Order: sequence, then C-alpha cells, then structure tokens
Amino acid sequence: MDEATWHRRTRVPLTVASMLYLVAYSWRVIADLSGPPHAIATTVIFVTWAMFVADYLVRLALARQRWLWFRTHLSALAFTLMPVLRLVRLLRALTHVPGLRPTAGGLLRTQIIVYGVGVAGILIYIASLAVLEAERHSPDASITSFGIAVWWACVTVTTTGFGDYTPVTDAGRWVGVGLMFGGVALAGIITATLASWVVERATKGHDDRQPATRGEIRELMAKIDALSAPGGGARDDEGRTP
Repeated sequence: MDEATWHRRTRVPLTVASMLYLVAYSWRVIADLSGPPHAIATTVIFVTWAMFVADYLVRLALARQRWLWFRTHLSALAFTLMPVLRLVRLLRALTHVPGLRPTAGGLLRTQIIVYGVGVAGILIYIASLAVLEAERHSPDASITSFGIAVWWACVTVTTTGFGDYTPVTDAGRWVGVGLMFGGVALAGIITATLASWVVERATKGHDDRQPATRGEIRELMAKIDALSAPGGGARDDEGRTP
C-alpha cells in the first residue's frame, strides 16, 4: 500500500475522529467534569489524538521521499497537533459556487477566505476551551466561564487587547501567546487577499497593464516554436506552404 491509498482510506475515519475529539473536549471543559465522566471524555480525547499521530507516522513511513513529503505536507502535521483543524476541510463545498466560473485568482481568494474564517472560528473555540480549563480553578482567575473565555479569545485573536480579562496561569498565558500569533497570521492572510482583489479590480479592462504569467509565456513560446519549425508555417487550401 502506498501513501496515497492509505490517505484515501483513512480520510473519513479521521474526520469522524476529529468530531469525536471536539465533542469530548467540549464536554469535559464546559461541563467541568469529574470522576468517571471526566475519565471517559479524556480517554476519547487521547484515543482520537493517537489516531492522528499514528496516521501521520504511517504516511511518513510509506512516503518514497520522506523529507520531501514532510516539507510538502505541513498541513498533515498541523492536523496531528490540533485534530479539530481537519474539520476545516468540510468547508471545501463552500468554495465552489454552482454556475460560476471564477478566475484562478478569484477561486484562490474564495478558498483563502472560506478556510481562513473556518480556521479562525476553530482557533477561537479551542483557545476558549483551553484557557477556561487552565484558568477556571485558579484563585486569582478572571476567566471563569465559557462566555468570558470566548470574549477573551476574540479580543486576543484580533490583537485588540482590552485587558479586562487576562490569564493568570502559565498554561493560560501560553494559550494566549499561540492565539496572538495565530491572529497575526490570519490578519496577514486577509490583508493580502484584499490587496489581491483590489489589484484585480483596478486592472480589470486594462489587460495591457497586467503582467503575463509563466503559463502564458510558455504557451506563447510554444506557438512561436511551432511556427518556426520546418513546415510549421501557414498553409493554403491544398496543404502547401506558401
């Protein structure tokens, strides 16, 4: 079995595992479980997480060029570190609008926006759960409910930083650091996407001002080579070269 076959066969089971991971983690934190329910939720979390780790290691072992596979499949590593990110792939259907044929740039921007919103939503939700779990039982904590945790995550990911709620534990602060870096990255992606859209709108109807792509240059060079080749010129009705 090769890596592509393994990935195709495990796609659905891992998506289900990602959903179970999210449900179990949400249940454990929001309900503030203890005793047997806490043990059950924790077991589900670790089992589903272990499935992603095993999948990543198997795919890496089956790859023909492992270092190349590692460098070109960083998304698989992200899914292993945070399994719920795999649910973002379910948004793929929203990137295709029936009846429309967008340009390559338009399709790319649509995908970036849809996936960016999906990643931002998941990042905020998971960070809210993580900071609430870390802060809830601290005597000096100000983040003591899920609603407050969501508010703090939204403020942090947008780099607004009101300061009305702040984590006091080391674990909570590390969650904040990760959320801030994630927010900066998402802001950069959104800014670049909007800039690309503005440039395309500004140059619409002015094709002479748009730079040629490498694909267009290769296509033009192929046509020139075909015309320059022996017998590649124009022919008359009888098939003879004038």
